[in-house]
Amino acid sequence: MSLIKSISGIRGTIGGPQGDGLSPLDVVKFTAAYATFIARNTEPGVTGRRTIVVGRDARLSGPMVEKIVVGTLQAMGMDVVNIGLASTPTTEIAVTGERAAGGIILTASHNPRQWNALKLLNSDGEFLNDAQGKEVLAIAEKEDFTWADVDDLGNVTVNETYNRRHIEMVLDLDLVDVEAIKAANLTVAVDAVNSVGGVVIPELLKALGVKKVVELNCEPTGQFAHTPEPIPENLTQISSLMARGGIDVGVVVDPDVDRLALVMENGEMFVEEYTLVSVADYVLGHTPGSTVSNLSSSRALRDVTRAHGCTYTAAAVGEVNVTTKMKETGAVIGGEGNGGVIYPAAHYGRDALVGVALFLTLLAKSGKKMTELKATYPAYSISKNKIELTPDIDIDAVLDSVKARYAGEEITDIDGVKIDFADSWVHLRKSNTEPIIRIYSEASTPEAADALARAIKAEIENN
Repeated sequence: MSLIKSISGIRGTIGGPQGDGLSPLDVVKFTAAYATFIARNTEPGVTGRRTIVVGRDARLSGPMVEKIVVGTLQAMGMDVVNIGLASTPTTEIAVTGERAAGGIILTASHNPRQWNALKLLNSDGEFLNDAQGKEVLAIAEKEDFTWADVDDLGNVTVNETYNRRHIEMVLDLDLVDVEAIKAANLTVAVDAVNSVGGVVIPELLKALGVKKVVELNCEPTGQFAHTPEPIPENLTQISSLMARGGIDVGVVVDPDVDRLALVMENGEMFVEEYTLVSVADYVLGHTPGSTVSNLSSSRALRDVTRAHGCTYTAAAVGEVNVTTKMKETGAVIGGEGNGGVIYPAAHYGRDALVGVALFLTLLAKSGKKMTELKATYPAYSISKNKIELTPDIDIDAVLDSVKARYAGEEITDIDGVKIDFADSWVHLRKSNTEPIIRIYSEASTPEAADALARAIKAEIENN
């Protein structure tokens, strides 16, 4: 598998011949390029201008990649604060906590165990934007970096306090009500896919006053118990557990804990799209303001936002695109329909810990079961499909053809092509993280959403 270089970082599979996947040489090159970028773009004299935070998820290649990244940063004259096993949002928080110049998160998010990646942060603990990412790639391509002299090598500090500090930050949020959660006497099951979520989510739940925490796959061994993307077909274990009764909420996170999926007390999915919808409903009920999600996210957020008398805006797919639009519009809540909640009162990053705390507060205050709460929201179903990319597929030609065929409908082309029909939509775009074309469609029923996706996919394949 070739390297994938995108707004979501540098990712690839571990192992194989050079040029096939994410090799140690690639890790060195892109880490050095990032260090060069930071040095060039940080003002002299700024506190922490030589400091980079490094955190990682629990995947098997993590310790190896961590050693290479840390050593390369030292060789570039950068001081390193190594926070060890930590979620993506925890690492983001650590960058600002350390007043560092940037950060590197070693995680391939929802990709399977053979993958790893470098996710690159700026001094605000936020992902590099498109222009900045391209600058790093250009530096790497030219190998335009200079190693530090022996007297200027960087130092390494280990600081493993940030998981606890992250939890404390969540507990301190104004809209998180620990007493209400305690009073609700909840039992919560957690599936952390044997990654870093197993370290922080159970601890967070106990700090929130959850009566009983049932742990599934919470040992951070990196031996993922199932395909790690938190979508229904991968969550049969926790779903079966919930269906047996006695548990109020099921919580599922991906390996780096920036996505949150929920399972209802009857074992059915709350649906990851509705993680953001429900949390936004709660936030808007207390702090009215605008909301943002990406083009591939459910219309339900738009509907809920308008029901509160507020304004919804769509952004291109990618966390940095969503956060940029949130800042432009002053959004009080936003995120992505994949279970990514971004709450600016905490920080500008997808954060499953924040999502858990806000959702449990909402549930506790509502006095409802999850199935009853879900029934209060607009009913939509999303169908998520894909087409594997091959050398003979011209993605631009495919998108142009679709645009032309549906020119009479509402078209948005800031990120692939989205076609909005009166009662449904379909969005086609090249993935940032996999060699595929994603085809997302939404309608009032699963059958209608699937039918729309099949029709579009057939048109592409027969073109």
